[in-house]
Amino acid sequence: MIERYTLPEMGKIWEDKFKFETWVKIEISACEARAQLGEIPFEDVEVIKTKANFDVKRVLEIEETTKHDVIAFLTNVAEYVGPESRHIHYGMTSSDILDTTLSYQMKTAGNLILKRLSDLKSALKQRALEHKNTLCVGRSHGIHAEATTMGLKFALWYEETKRNIKRLENAVETISVGQISGAVGTFEHLSPKVEEYVCTKMGLKPAPISTQIIQRDRHAEFVSTLAVIGATLEKIAIEIRHLQRTEVLEAEEYFSKGQKGSSAMPHKRNPIISERIAGLARILRSNSIAALEDVALWHERDISHSSVERIIIPDSCIALDYMLDLMIKLVSNLIIYPENMLKNLNLTRGLIYSQTVLLKLVTKGISREEAYKLVQDCAMKVWQNHSLNLKDEILKSEKIKDLLSESEIAEIFESKNMLKNVDYIFSRTIGKDEL
Repeated sequence: MIERYTLPEMGKIWEDKFKFETWVKIEISACEARAQLGEIPFEDVEVIKTKANFDVKRVLEIEETTKHDVIAFLTNVAEYVGPESRHIHYGMTSSDILDTTLSYQMKTAGNLILKRLSDLKSALKQRALEHKNTLCVGRSHGIHAEATTMGLKFALWYEETKRNIKRLENAVETISVGQISGAVGTFEHLSPKVEEYVCTKMGLKPAPISTQIIQRDRHAEFVSTLAVIGATLEKIAIEIRHLQRTEVLEAEEYFSKGQKGSSAMPHKRNPIISERIAGLARILRSNSIAALEDVALWHERDISHSSVERIIIPDSCIALDYMLDLMIKLVSNLIIYPENMLKNLNLTRGLIYSQTVLLKLVTKGISREEAYKLVQDCAMKVWQNHSLNLKDEILKSEKIKDLLSESEIAEIFESKNMLKNVDYIFSRTIGKDEL
């Protein structure tokens, strides 16, 4: 049974409450660092730590007047703290807490997505091993090519998911930086030791250099990586959609009891999950373009990026988290039809063995060009007459029979020969110990 998706931890990361809680942590940490440097009394910091609080509605209410979210927040916190609030935000610019918080949110969200990717990898591995030798036809240009296995399809996606995990780990590492460096990044009013202390407390590293902001190439890398992962999910979804087509029906999304496929046609069982994933992948790609547009800003900073990333970063993280949740269940519950795979494999009546015949003829000493013509002549007859099959046409060809014995021809048309290296491929992806 496919459970309904509910907004989990991922959604909470992007709520105002989480954001303001993080702002408080950063401001308190900066005060602690300044106290350790002897700049402010420890007892004042204790008051700040005890009293610092906020009310989301009150912050938004103040912002209606100030038109500045950070000032509204600081005003509300000061209402709770009192006179000691004069130490809060000393020497800092708004982006010090905005960008450090955004990095913390992206790191936290990225780690949640990594957990999802790990679950997807496990699901793909399980299905790959289950269908390692489930024979099906491979298609190039949508046309039957040679035989493969359903397990190899799953193994291919498993390997790509491994690469996506590495990509996201790198992107999370790239974005896991903070800054407490002042109006243009020069630490004019704060010691760099304050930044080091705050970043350590937040599980981040200080950005080696910043202006008024952390540079947006980091954010572009993160959002672009989410788009790449989305493209992988779309790739899997499109394959499932093709395999579920009525004329193919080699695989099918799980269709639960009571589910309806169409308001007009009661018989319908549509690949709606795959289609949803494919659609959402477009959003991720669009957002990655916007993230790249945010890299180039005026001088030390403008705010053209700010309104954009308040949409694209939360939306991309939440969308991908949702897509992964869908894909894990889709893969785990995917219905496979091996009998239809064999039926489809034989639809072209042996044409999928044409290359094997070609190569066998080449080993007999004739040129590739001559061998190609001999096999293609037989193959074209099969394409044009659905009552024919390639094996019989090969046996009718006197030129081919002069080169190949009937037993050699019979061996060519054994599908098991096409699978002789499946275990080798699996050992390079899934691992030898799993076989």
